[in-house]
Amino acid sequence: MNVMTLEKDIKQLVDAKDVLIEAPLADYTYTKVGGKADVLVFPKSYTEIEKVVAYTKENNIPLTILGNASNVIIQDGGLRGVVMILTGLDEVKVEGNRIIAQSGAAIINVSRFAHDASLTGLEFACGIPGSVGGALYMNAGAYGGEVKDVLEQVVVITDAGERKVMTRDELELSYRTSILQKNNFIAVEATFLLTEGEQTAIKAKMEELTYLRESKQPLEYPSCGSVFQRPPGHFAGKLIMDADLQLTRIGGVEVSGKHAGFMVNVDNGTATDYINLIGHVQKTVKEKFGVSLQREVRIIGDTPGQK
Repeated sequence: MNVMTLEKDIKQLVDAKDVLIEAPLADYTYTKVGGKADVLVFPKSYTEIEKVVAYTKENNIPLTILGNASNVIIQDGGLRGVVMILTGLDEVKVEGNRIIAQSGAAIINVSRFAHDASLTGLEFACGIPGSVGGALYMNAGAYGGEVKDVLEQVVVITDAGERKVMTRDELELSYRTSILQKNNFIAVEATFLLTEGEQTAIKAKMEELTYLRESKQPLEYPSCGSVFQRPPGHFAGKLIMDADLQLTRIGGVEVSGKHAGFMVNVDNGTATDYINLIGHVQKTVKEKFGVSLQREVRIIGDTPGQK
């Protein structure tokens, strides 16, 4: 199916103003890299998502789901088929000790809602740059907390376009993984079950974690967040630092001098620069310490010229 026909069909399913053709994804990613999407969609309702999922499945068209695109590298050849960015679904509401958040909401904002409602448990998320959907997808965590600690249930849309509710246990959340990854389910809403707390203490904890993040992480540059998972018995950043890889640069991307676990786009870098630098770091750490670093960041899309 050609792009013009695909665009026409998608505009029958969602509001036409929320559909773009040949859109550069670098405009929407934290890394500021990534090629074009054939058709880019910003759904505003669960029904629109269901319609697009069902359509793409029926017509065997690739479908990619993005939130804030903070822990993903989209290759320079872009993404074929349909790309849905869910940031338009960003409603957050408080009901007693529960916070119900749509998947496009920033998880940072959800932690602020919790603070304002004097609910404790989400302080760890006050510096995570991703969306609720992304946090669910990879069971995001920081500073000793993770999503599975406070999650009650999730509304998902299956790969067949059907809506269902899944409990925390059904999501099989573990270190940086969930059943959402395995089944290609789309999380559209999460319910977090929190505990009543003292607002002053919650604020103090969030300020402490924000200070730690800002003082240790290279937030002044575009990045893909933490690049590698924590290897058993080690810390990825320390291994990279001990391998003397800080400030190593390929193209416009370099290993951060502030935090070796991050790679930053310092000079109009490309996805290819990121991928090559990741490979170089993995190879060097393996040779020096015998440790295989596994990526936390996802790499998706086509290489340049591949279509």
